[in-house]
Amino acid sequence: MMTGEGNKLVFLDNAPEAVRPRHATVRGQGDRQGRHGDDVTTPAPTRGVTCNNGRVYKLSLPGLSLAGTIPPDLSNCTNLQSLDLSSNALSGAIPPELSGLLNLAVLNLSANRLSGAIPRDLARCAYLNVIDLHANQLTGSIPDELGLLVRLSTFDVSYNRLSGPIPVLLANRSGTTGRFNATSFVGNKDLYGYPLPPMRGHALSVLAIVGIGLGSGLLSLVLSFSAVCLWLRATDRTATMPGEEGKISHLMPDY
Repeated sequence: MMTGEGNKLVFLDNAPEAVRPRHATVRGQGDRQGRHGDDVTTPAPTRGVTCNNGRVYKLSLPGLSLAGTIPPDLSNCTNLQSLDLSSNALSGAIPPELSGLLNLAVLNLSANRLSGAIPRDLARCAYLNVIDLHANQLTGSIPDELGLLVRLSTFDVSYNRLSGPIPVLLANRSGTTGRFNATSFVGNKDLYGYPLPPMRGHALSVLAIVGIGLGSGLLSLVLSFSAVCLWLRATDRTATMPGEEGKISHLMPDY
């Protein structure tokens, strides 16, 4: 189980035992003879942890000022369907072990201090319909594999440090309809591609490439034209001088 002990995220090794609801004992007042009433034991809810048949299927711990890293052992909660650790102070990388949560449908790690790359193995979580990683310090490119998550309806990686092109399968659905709009990708200086507006620097580089191509084509055309002109001139001179004798007599002065 994960708890916020001292504002740190801790995963207890004995997770099956830890997720059992803790109990509070309430003692009755008793009678005047000092005999105590019956002890009543009532379950006390574990904050942010939702269980079913003793198994964790939802973990929601947003805004608790949790620090440290996300424990890779979280992947032991194989029945987990929703993980919300948003608006904390978590740092470090997103553990690739989270790809072992094959039943995961909601992953919200937004508004933390997470760094490193987005694990491409998250695409193994085929039931994912929400991935929210905005407002972190993630770097690298967006894995193309995430575009294969057909159930994905919410995807937000805005305000990170991502770079490279936006995967086509995330930008488009069926090649025509926009899947996620620009708000899902804004705030990443070196990220480009639809649905983001063209980057000025990127557009200039394309224009430069086009200019180089056109310049090369024009140069080839000029050289070809010059070669043809020289060939025609040489052919014309040869036609007007049929032989060596003609050339000599033509050059000799007439006395």
